[in-house]
Parts: sequence; C-alpha cells; structure tokens
Amino acid sequence: MRLLRYSLAATTIAALTACGGQTVSEAPTNTSYQDTLLTQLIDAKPGDVITIPEGTFYFDRGLSLTVDGVTIRGAGMDKTILSFKNQVQGAEGLLVTASDFTIENLAVEDSVGDAIKVNEGENIVFRNVRTEWTNGPDTKNGAYGLYPVQTTNVLIEGCVAIAAADAGIYVGQSKNVVVRNNRAEFNVAGIEIENTQGADVYNNVAANNTGGILVFNMPNLTQYGADVRVYDNKIYENNTKNFGHKGTPVASIPAGSGVVINSHDKIEIFNNDIRDNRTANIIVSSIYTSNYGDKGMEETFDPYPEQISIHGNSYTGGGNKPDGLELKALKTAMFGLKGKLPDVLWDGYINEDLESAQICIQDDVEVLNADMPGNNKNPRVETEPFACKIEPLPAISLASAG
Repeated sequence: MRLLRYSLAATTIAALTACGGQTVSEAPTNTSYQDTLLTQLIDAKPGDVITIPEGTFYFDRGLSLTVDGVTIRGAGMDKTILSFKNQVQGAEGLLVTASDFTIENLAVEDSVGDAIKVNEGENIVFRNVRTEWTNGPDTKNGAYGLYPVQTTNVLIEGCVAIAAADAGIYVGQSKNVVVRNNRAEFNVAGIEIENTQGADVYNNVAANNTGGILVFNMPNLTQYGADVRVYDNKIYENNTKNFGHKGTPVASIPAGSGVVINSHDKIEIFNNDIRDNRTANIIVSSIYTSNYGDKGMEETFDPYPEQISIHGNSYTGGGNKPDGLELKALKTAMFGLKGKLPDVLWDGYINEDLESAQICIQDDVEVLNADMPGNNKNPRVETEPFACKIEPLPAISLASAG
C-alpha cells in the first residue's frame, strides 16, 4: 500500500547540527541531539521559543514539557523530523502538561505510543505538524497522532496524521475546538471528536482510513459532548481494514465508514463531499452497537444519538462492499449481489421516551434502518421519519484561530 506521505526525510543523515553550531557525523540512530532538546524543555520559561533546526533527529526516550507559554518550532513538517523509531522509554513522543502551548512546522515519527499528547491545558495550537508511523497501518503503532485531551481553546490546522492505530487527530473531553485544513490518512479513525463541547471540523481531507470522521460520546468520562459541526470536508475511500486494538471503541468501526456518529447529541453535518466509502457514507449509531455497549454506563449517560442535522452534503458511490458478515448479508438480502447500501446507515436504536429519533436529514438520500435492536429481523429503507429540520449550531470562535 502506498502511503501519501508528505515526508521528504532520508533514512540516514550525514551530519547532525546541534544548537551550538557544532557539526557531528553520526549514524542514523545517534541520539546526541536528544540531550540538547531535553535540556531546553526542562529549562524552558514562559515566552520561550524552542527552535529545532532542519534535519532528522533520533530519540530513544519520550520528551515532556510542563511550563506554560512555550512554543516549539521546526523548519517544516518535511524538514524537521523527530524520530522515535528506537524508543525504549516513555509512553509518548512528546507529552505536554501546560497551557498557552504552540507546536508547529515539524514531524514526529514512529513513537512507541501517542505521538503528541497535550493534557489539561488551555490555548493549545498544533500548526503544520505531521505525525506518522512510517511502516503503515499496524496494530503495533501508537494509538493517537495529535492528542489534546481535557483541554480548552484548541486549534489544529495544516497538520497531517498517518497510520495511528486509533485516531490520527483526536480531541477528547475538551471545549471550544477548531480542526481545519488537515489531512488524515491510513489511520483507524482519521479525525475523532469525543466527549467534546463545541467543535468546528472543516476543510479537512479524511481519506483511506477505516473511518473518516468520527463524533463519539462515551460513558464514564469527565463530560459529555455536544455542539459539533462537521462541514466543507472531503471524506472519501475510507476503506482500510480496521487495525485497532481489540476492546477499544474504534475496533468496532467497519472498514468503509465515511462519517460515524455514535451516542452524540447536537451535531450538524453539512456541505461535505462524501464518497466511495464501501460500508456507508454516513453511519448513525448508539452505544449498543459499539464495543462499549455492555460495559456499564452511569445513569446520566444518554446512549442515543439525538438532534442530528444532516444537510447540503454531496454523495458518490459507497455502500457496495460493506465490512462484516452481518452487513454483507444485509446488503445482499435487501439489494442483491450488485446492489449497495443507502448512503446513511442507522442502527435503529431509539429512546422510547421520545416521539422520534430526532435525526433530521435534508439531503436527497435514503436511510437504512438496520433494526439492530431486533437482531436485523425487520431492516427497512426509510425517508419520512427523517424529514425534519433543526436550527443551525453556532460557530466556534477562538482568539488564536484568526
């Protein structure tokens, strides 16, 4: 499989230039720059800009930053490459537990765990950063590429994420988020917004993942998500075999999923180009059709997707080769060997206390109610239950977003 890589890095370098200007000839696995960067991160003060020069630099242990107000800046995502291919210590490539943090113009490759994790910070910017596992899709790869969690005011723009075993770009349990102008390829989930309040996801390309763009609410976390807009994205050919770790939520995502909504309220999906996702271009489901459906939920958790607005999207192809025996059998039984599943696949779970599914679809598409609560005994194509309209969600405003 050919990865659409942005990296122009060579596998060997003849010289490694340290900050002091000394040039040292080293083998490709040399980690002499590691001590320089570790010292800069430990000694950093608010307002510092740590500049990493052009080159490929090797690390055998993870990096960390705990100081607010620091910028880490390289010479470009194809020019400054931090390689963790021989990492033996640490759970991430870079772990940041600080606010007012910016990282830009560099790449992190082949970390043993998550590439870049930012935990519990405010005003976080990822700009023109590439994360990649250069061996391609593999369950042994790290889970997340760009991974802000429990953060506030987050901007992710111009980034590239490749071959993460969970999500290339993942925003979890956060507030006020903008994800724009990124490319996510060959991950299990290209872009995932989970338990996040207020997110705009737009002008991204999600291609060749297992699932393109996911919006999930999961139980037993610090907060529930709401108010997520996914628009003006290109979401196509997300047909890579699922290589996620067994037992994780994304391990249940069928290959060939364009947009997947799971147990989430208040989502607006509009003006996207969605095409050639072999299971379905859009999937709307409850917690009961994920790996977590039987693991226990707090009483306040709402397992059903509600107040979902889908409009103005364009659809091409897809649904012709669904993943999994049940979906294959369903497609053949209902539409024949040469047929295809409709553009929108709904598992059929509904809150019995409500009068409708609260899923409004203004696009000219059919919806397959898979009747999963009834063990697929009465699957049916429907349009009328979804002929409704929901008021648009507000845009997200970030001071750093410009």
